[in-house]
Amino acid sequence: MLKRLSYRINGFVGHYFPEQRLFLKSDSDTRFIRLQPVTQAVAVTGAALFLGWTILATSILLMESISAGSGRDQAQRQQALYEARLNALSADRDLRAEEAARAQERFNLALKEVSDMQGRLLSSEDGRREMETGIEVIQNTLRRTIKERDEARGEKEKLTASLQAETGSIRTGEGRAHDAAQTVEILSQALNGTSEQRDSMAIAAMAAKEETDAMATQKRALEAKNDVIFAKLEEAMTISMGPLDKMFRSAGMSPDDLLKSVRRGYSGQGGPLSPFSLSTKGEKLSNDEIRANAILQSLDEMNLYRLAAAKAPFAIPIKTAFRFTSGFGYRRDPKGAGTRMHAGTDFAGAYGSPIYATADGIVTTAGWTNGYGRMVTIKHDFGIETRYAHQSNIRVKVGQRVSRGERIGDMGNSGRSTGTHLHYEVRIGGKPVNPMTFIKAATDVF
Repeated sequence: MLKRLSYRINGFVGHYFPEQRLFLKSDSDTRFIRLQPVTQAVAVTGAALFLGWTILATSILLMESISAGSGRDQAQRQQALYEARLNALSADRDLRAEEAARAQERFNLALKEVSDMQGRLLSSEDGRREMETGIEVIQNTLRRTIKERDEARGEKEKLTASLQAETGSIRTGEGRAHDAAQTVEILSQALNGTSEQRDSMAIAAMAAKEETDAMATQKRALEAKNDVIFAKLEEAMTISMGPLDKMFRSAGMSPDDLLKSVRRGYSGQGGPLSPFSLSTKGEKLSNDEIRANAILQSLDEMNLYRLAAAKAPFAIPIKTAFRFTSGFGYRRDPKGAGTRMHAGTDFAGAYGSPIYATADGIVTTAGWTNGYGRMVTIKHDFGIETRYAHQSNIRVKVGQRVSRGERIGDMGNSGRSTGTHLHYEVRIGGKPVNPMTFIKAATDVF
């Protein structure tokens, strides 16, 4: 039965693969090997399958290589664009800071000129008041002298009339009349000198008034110039403060609480940014002084913002080529454990890629942690904590103080992981928040 079935199969396959014989000849004899149709068919089929598998595997590897190459190129281009944008924003920020410094210098110079001018104006005003007082004293003296002269003339006339009535002649007592005439002459000379002094003082008062008017005009021009300078400074403060305030609010942090916290840590007093007053008598501040104090307060707040930004994780922990493989939130567990909360962001890259701290802080964990593998935890200000998990090598120790941009480890695949990547977390008050909020907020400013 089996022989018959084999014969039929060989007969059917023989139409396509006729029986072949391979002759093997030696010096003494000749032998041959019979290749039946079924054997030939099996060999051809196996060779075809092997060839097809080889072509398919080669195609898959080639496509993966092309895809990986284009992905790296795209990541490199994105990295280059990101760095170019960072450089441009940094240059713009430095330019703004330089403009603010120059404006501060111009403002201080203008305030000094205003102070000097006010001092000269006050001195001129005091001189004018003294001159007015002197003129008033001279006028009173002149009135009293004229009154005494008039009284002396009246007394002379009475004496002359009495002498004439008694003697019938005004020539008797000529000596006393002569003395009276000399007295009147002396009084007249004194009155003339007083009048001349009054006229000279009036001319000096007029000149002082003209100088005062000129100084008042110059003061109004300087006030107008100061108003333009104040407007430019206020506009620069508004433009500079807006992005910083938006950055912190985008990250879910209260700017007011941040400023209070930073101010407590930097509570020293004095310096060029302290509020000032040109009055030493506790008088009400002028409008220019109020605007100047507001600008100084804005500069102080900008400085506090800068300190807060340096202490918060507004940076990305990977600087080499990478791709985002998993974001923050609930997802399907890659180990098949259902849906679970993913408390961070995953960055996939080359094994051993450098990992950098995203802000200044103190290392609180540097070792193996269940699920996280080799992990580094850094404690920052404002109750912020960052975690860097699945590392292949840790380069810091517990208690070590690190700075932003300092290398803390290498990317790896330790712990509960399906491939080489960095699991990066940001926690505020112990609760996880989306790290991309900080990264995206930083790209809008730095």
